[in-house]
Amino acid sequence: MGQDITVTTKDGSTIGAYIAEPEAGVTVLGCVVVIQEIFGVNAHIREVTNGYAEQGYVAIAPKIFDRIGSNIELGYTEADMGKGIELAFQKLDLEQTLSDLQATIDLASSHGKVGVVGYCFGGLLTWLAACGLKGVHAASSYYGGGIVGNLDKQAQCPTIMHFGELDAHIPLSDVEKIRAAQSNVPVHVYAADHGFNCNHRDSFNEQASQLAYERTLGHFAQHLS
Repeated sequence: MGQDITVTTKDGSTIGAYIAEPEAGVTVLGCVVVIQEIFGVNAHIREVTNGYAEQGYVAIAPKIFDRIGSNIELGYTEADMGKGIELAFQKLDLEQTLSDLQATIDLASSHGKVGVVGYCFGGLLTWLAACGLKGVHAASSYYGGGIVGNLDKQAQCPTIMHFGELDAHIPLSDVEKIRAAQSNVPVHVYAADHGFNCNHRDSFNEQASQLAYERTLGHFAQHLS
């Protein structure tokens, strides 16, 4: 269903991306930019991207780690977790990453209105994209670590968030701070752990994942059509 493409960035460089499109003859509903976790555009993120294509969206997952090294894909071991944290929070330049996301959104806009969805580190980037990037019509952020430190910003498009009440990385006290500061952003909390959407991880929660997905699809249907 999907294939690798390149995205030309604002500084004239390129990064890779994985794109999946609806089957021929299916009406395209818009475009969804899928923002990776700290593990890169790996098998799971490709599956998520394929899933949005099956729902009628052109879906693009930019390989934001390409600024560090080409085609970085990690698993979910403790060593991979440490490597992913190092890449995302120590080696990656946040402003450059947001610029690369803007280039991806600009490319995606040729397929219609653009929604952004992201997970973990991508959940934080989804929030920052909703607040500061152009051409985003809707956003859905999953367990974005670091959002609580960016509550001085305001979403410029309809945005929803998803958190797990068992998430030790994002305590419920932080979720309540987000709710209090962003009263116009629906914040959904599930009886689940961090990473509950990823069926490659022990923390996968099928019920929470499905409900969050249905809410995200409804959100996109409302604002991208």
